[in-house]
Amino acid sequence: MYKSIIVGTGPAGLTAAIYLARANMNPLVIEGPQPGGQLTTTTEIENFPGFPEGILGSELMDNMRAQAERFGAKFVTGWVNSVELGERPFKLNVEDMGTLETDTLIISTGATAKYLGIPGEQDNVGRGVSTCATCDGFFFRNKEIIVVGGGDSALEEAGFLTRFASKVTLVHRRDELRASKIMQDRVRDNAKVEWALNRTPLEVIAGDNGVTGLKVLNNETGEEEVIEANGVFVAIGHHPNTAFLGGQITIDASGYIVTNPGTSETNIPGVFACGDVQDTRYRQAITAAGSGCKAAMDAEKYIESLEHSAVVL
Repeated sequence: MYKSIIVGTGPAGLTAAIYLARANMNPLVIEGPQPGGQLTTTTEIENFPGFPEGILGSELMDNMRAQAERFGAKFVTGWVNSVELGERPFKLNVEDMGTLETDTLIISTGATAKYLGIPGEQDNVGRGVSTCATCDGFFFRNKEIIVVGGGDSALEEAGFLTRFASKVTLVHRRDELRASKIMQDRVRDNAKVEWALNRTPLEVIAGDNGVTGLKVLNNETGEEEVIEANGVFVAIGHHPNTAFLGGQITIDASGYIVTNPGTSETNIPGVFACGDVQDTRYRQAITAAGSGCKAAMDAEKYIESLEHSAVVL
């Protein structure tokens, strides 16, 4: 029986663990198959405050974990198959561990970036393939970049990347974009953006030093082409990791957990959400960490209210 269990170990979950551990709540943190979350797949992080020379994503996560352990947080590795949130204590069914019970639950399971699933893609993540322009755009100064996607997010990333790149080519498998007209107009007016519509990505081409281009199928001619570039940014959306909740938590149309404005509170009292699993807009390490702080403080206040009620009774 725990006062609080945190599911997920990205910057949100680890920050929540630090705050709860310092409050003597002795939280249990359940790590999934990718401890540290998406940051462990990046090379160097240069926009996290406090590291003027940058820091490796894996090193930042290791430091945050060590900080949480220092104050008493306990870590276990397991896969949460399902949860029972109908009454307190909440129950978590964890593979190879059985059932765990907790007064509060913090969900920080993140969102998984969608990839194209083509040859050469996964092999070159961190070597020119990225899903985050804000994270990695700085490393492509004066280089040519490809952005794959046709929605608002893709066009927003393309526009952002023109701050650094010498050229940005937007690749989309259809001849029409899903993005809003205002976003399309904004990007079309950018002289650094070129268009490769009606082309289906087939393979990421790379050499010893990383990505060199993207092989595509020209859907109009039926011929294969290679678009030369030093980086390929995949911007086709994210999958929030919420399947294990079994529909017990309110989510939006895209699967993100809905929290009460300005808080980490979900529709179930005592259950909180933080990080990318509830963030449809920013999806940055620093905003995830801030939301983890909020979740810990909300959980601590909720536990105090339970203890106060028990004393009154």
